[in-house]
Amino acid sequence: MDCLFCKIGNKQIGSQIVYEDDETLAFLDIHPRAPGHTVIIPKSHAESVLDLTEDLVGPTFLTVKKVVGILNKALKPSGFTIGINHGRVSGQVVDHLHIHVIPRFAGDGGSGIHSVVNNPPKEKLEEIIKKIKKSKKQ
Repeated sequence: MDCLFCKIGNKQIGSQIVYEDDETLAFLDIHPRAPGHTVIIPKSHAESVLDLTEDLVGPTFLTVKKVVGILNKALKPSGFTIGINHGRVSGQVVDHLHIHVIPRFAGDGGSGIHSVVNNPPKEKLEEIIKKIKKSKKQ
């Protein structure tokens, strides 16, 4: 497989490792948006959250928690933005699930997750929840 993040996870390509265990790897983003911007990947290939096997969901998100603790202690940011770009339209560039942990500092010029998109629904929330509930029954 010619997956950049699989190669990083298998140590075929070097990275600045923040944390590692048997199932996951956390490393500094090579195009950081802030000091300490870290990317967390499952070592097993999964293109998205939907492709992540059930047994890796817990370990992957436990690594997110551990990395936040590590960065909080080392860099003492004011907060964090944590996110996943799922699919090309959302900005996913590497087709391997990766979770960004971005330390936030007062005056850093960033914004909250609500600034990512501005496409409020035209339908009422009641109509949207009906669609969601209907799809869960299928």
